[in-house]
Amino acid sequence: MERRIQKAAVLGSGVMGAAIAAHLANAGIQTYLLDIVPHALTEQEEKKGLTLEHPAVRSRIAAESKARLLKTKPAPLYSKKNADLIIPGNLEDDVSRLKEVDWIVEAIVENLEIKQQLWKKIERFWTEGTIVSSNTSGVSINKMVEGRSEAFRRHFLGTHFFNPPRYMKLLELVPGNDTDENVIAFMKRFGERELGKGVVLAKDTPNFIANRIGTYGLLVTFEEMQNGGFGIEEVDVMTGTVIGRPKSATFRTLDMVGLDTFVHVAANVHKNVADEQEKAAFVVPELLHKMVEKGWLGDKTGQGFYQKKKTPSGREILSLDYQELTYIPMKKAKLPAVEQAKAAGGLKKRLKALVYSPSREGQFTWNILKKVLLYSAAKLPEIADDIVSVDKAMKWGFNWELGPFETWDAIGVKESVARMKQEGETIPQWVETMLSAGQTSFYQKENGTTYYHTLAGERQEEERAREWLKLSAYKETAKPILSNSGASLIDIGDGVACLEFHSPNNAIGFDIVDMLFKSLDEVEKNYRGLVIGNEAKNFCVGANLMMVLLEAQDDNWDDINYLVHRFQQASLALKYSKKPVVSAPFGMTLGGGAEVCLPTAKIQAAAETYMGLVEVGVGVIPGGGGTKEVIWRATKGIDAIDPKADLQPFVNKAFETIAMAKVSTSAEEARELGFLRRGDAISMNRDHLLYDAKQSVLALDMAGYEPPRQEKIRVVGADGKAVLNLGIYTMRQGGYISDHDAKIAKKLAHVLSGGDVNRNTYVTEQYLLDLEREAFLSLCGEPKSQERMHHMLTKGKPLRN
Repeated sequence: MERRIQKAAVLGSGVMGAAIAAHLANAGIQTYLLDIVPHALTEQEEKKGLTLEHPAVRSRIAAESKARLLKTKPAPLYSKKNADLIIPGNLEDDVSRLKEVDWIVEAIVENLEIKQQLWKKIERFWTEGTIVSSNTSGVSINKMVEGRSEAFRRHFLGTHFFNPPRYMKLLELVPGNDTDENVIAFMKRFGERELGKGVVLAKDTPNFIANRIGTYGLLVTFEEMQNGGFGIEEVDVMTGTVIGRPKSATFRTLDMVGLDTFVHVAANVHKNVADEQEKAAFVVPELLHKMVEKGWLGDKTGQGFYQKKKTPSGREILSLDYQELTYIPMKKAKLPAVEQAKAAGGLKKRLKALVYSPSREGQFTWNILKKVLLYSAAKLPEIADDIVSVDKAMKWGFNWELGPFETWDAIGVKESVARMKQEGETIPQWVETMLSAGQTSFYQKENGTTYYHTLAGERQEEERAREWLKLSAYKETAKPILSNSGASLIDIGDGVACLEFHSPNNAIGFDIVDMLFKSLDEVEKNYRGLVIGNEAKNFCVGANLMMVLLEAQDDNWDDINYLVHRFQQASLALKYSKKPVVSAPFGMTLGGGAEVCLPTAKIQAAAETYMGLVEVGVGVIPGGGGTKEVIWRATKGIDAIDPKADLQPFVNKAFETIAMAKVSTSAEEARELGFLRRGDAISMNRDHLLYDAKQSVLALDMAGYEPPRQEKIRVVGADGKAVLNLGIYTMRQGGYISDHDAKIAKKLAHVLSGGDVNRNTYVTEQYLLDLEREAFLSLCGEPKSQERMHHMLTKGKPLRN
């Protein structure tokens, strides 16, 4: 029988345990969240007359943890409704429930003896076949289950989630000596497909892969900072985006992680490795110990390497003068070599420019990268079987753009090794062997396939899940079917084409709208269906706002009208295409990006999709069919069930969604806001999104896809508009909105109500689109709307005027 995980239990409801339970709930898995029984009553419990034996008291710790999930930011739950799948309990009264579950994951204190005691207790209630795992970040997996039965050990492994589990992609699976290979294979597949994780197999060594290398890199950076006399801000400038690391760089990252946590992780390696040189590398600097003693732990205590202070003029950020142990006003570091590297272009060019710069910044960057690269190579095969696992672990666990071996390729393996030798460094033998064989890079790409070098000196094809579908691989082997400056149509096999946006920020302009029409024409003639998706940072952040503003300022109303009309017609063409069109949104899918998705036959959204019609923030209403499509979705289903039903509540909700520029915080919330329909689907793993969208196209085609029939829509008319306008008036009188907010809202109300027709009049989609376009154009001519557009373009945030 095929193994499935339908019900789980998380043991330990601390920050990590509760967050893991939340993400299991996100995946639709009912989860018991169990913790210890309290030893004392709270003041509130005493006032209620409760005793330590009361069920609410005995499960209080887990219940409070569940309640905190609803208030935690960033939200660990895709939707607050998912909390209903979490059932709090305790490790005495509810331990028998473990017989019901398919997976038990432990997330208690990082103490080997306590973990051993827990597993001894749990085995008495364990059912053979149930997977058991520990979320430990460094305690030995094998030692943890010493004394447990062979059957238990076969089902046991480490499942190390990174915090916060919803947002951090990495899941390290750590098999024990006796873990069944089928269990490992299942958990890898389950982690990728059902939990949306990037899974790597790690070995049972201190801190596994990512924390081992990441901690080493941070300690090396700390040492080089002190040796070179650099300041905190300077190091963060040199170790941030310029070298492909997160904006939080080094010290903001440490503040987010917590200095006490970092010290514990570093100490764990120091304690558990045998090599004296490696032990020395993991000695925690005295400064960090002093900061922990002072309680300067980072963000959770309000101060670490940075301190946030409230001042009469607003919030001020101070940085640590680590020599004096005082905080000083933060100054923007100006480092010429870093600026020159940024001007070099892409990441690989930036890395080369900075690493080989003769400046002190260049020497600093070279010193830290050199050590991390050599350490990563030296630790193979102790911590992992291959370089791919190491690179992926660092990219998914520490948000590096390139892993260590990809970085090494970027700066040039041959020339960097030559320099390392000149500086007296020892090169791992397997790297020397690779170079002596004439191979000068760890990775090679051929015809869309990536190969890597193994420790044995062989070339191995990188393993990919069958759901891995990358447009970049298709573009390496064949030219696009069609292409212009804003988008390309790519053949992705099996009779399916994909329309990829690639304009700056994927902003929609004439070029993308033109490609929408051409792509639909090509697909209707020669393909089974179309996917609209891409591999950028975000699906689409909206229309080309700069173009709209410039045209409005020059009074080029015919050009704006033409663009909006064309976009609206493209929306209708997507909706009524003879071949199925599936959109694949992810990340920010705003304004025009949402308007592209809403009319498609199906939306296959990534779990992390932030969708919304946000045009009011720049002084207009959705003009590319979005307003029409929202009111269609809000009322059409109700009208089909009961043609006499009062549509006003549904119109009010649609008005609120657009007028308040509501943006979903997940694809699940997008469904609650009405942007996703019942038949739309969600992909947990972003890497599988295009594959899933392609399969949706094929399924629709196999089912004999027919486009929807064009139908009229019932509107609430002038009476319904009056209801909306009354609400707008009340908001204005209460000081909640400005005069210009009210003007925009009235235009929106006019469109959503169907204008000045009688209540329950049936109108065409084109009629609503004409109202929508007229409102959009008139608002573009408003000086205050143009001020909002300019503010968004220059400041990156909305203006309230």
